[in-house]
Amino acid sequence: MRHAANLSMLYPHLPMLERPAAAAADGFSGAEILFPYDLDAGALRAALDAAGLVAVLINTPPGAGDERGLAAVPGAEARFRRCFEQALDTATVLGAGSVHTMAGNTAGNTAGNAAGNTADRDRVAAVDTLIANLRWAAPRAAQRGITLTLEGLNHHDFPGYCYATPAQVCEVLDAVDDANVRLQFDLYHTAREDLDPRAEVEAARPWIHHVQIAGPPDRHEPTAGDRALFDAVAWLDADGYDGWLGFEYRPRGDTSAGLAWRALLPG
Repeated sequence: MRHAANLSMLYPHLPMLERPAAAAADGFSGAEILFPYDLDAGALRAALDAAGLVAVLINTPPGAGDERGLAAVPGAEARFRRCFEQALDTATVLGAGSVHTMAGNTAGNTAGNAAGNTADRDRVAAVDTLIANLRWAAPRAAQRGITLTLEGLNHHDFPGYCYATPAQVCEVLDAVDDANVRLQFDLYHTAREDLDPRAEVEAARPWIHHVQIAGPPDRHEPTAGDRALFDAVAWLDADGYDGWLGFEYRPRGDTSAGLAWRALLPG
């Protein structure tokens, strides 16, 4: 699988426009950028191109304050559409193939049953809003050759987010039923939910479009002690996954020196 550096988190000592060259020197071929909206997209694209990096993934704008996205927020549909169009325009300039469509905070940290078999009316309304927004957004992204992804964010770090686990995201994906909306599988968030990463990867495999890794519980570099993460990656590799593995973590120290852990990955 191909390795992508999350430039919003790695190489924090460098200005953003210098990070692509540093990542390329360390052997990365792709880049994730969380929220590139305060940057000149053209200049960032030029820096990526000069370094020979592919823009892999960006997030939709998070909204205001601690909203963490708008796609599942009832009453925010107009704001979501404006933010989504901004994300598509930015991804197009950068050449990014995927946009993580952030759902936002809802009444609970679970998507629940996408069919609505729950007494939690707020949660049902949030999921219904999310599904409707994704059905509006997916064909617009497809017209530009961009895939939309959804990602569960663990409830320890992101209390109140719409969903926390891959299985909860897959319920929404099943309800949306659009090949252009896929799962962003984050091994760190899965481990923080005390789930077995390999079992979760196996169960979610048909939906997986992009994978990310970091070591729990502090979201630093993985270590040899994070055996469960590497077992999941090895299973994916053996199963033929040839997509991106995003290095989305906060380095303990120097980013380049900390990359020695890559020797634990398959291949």
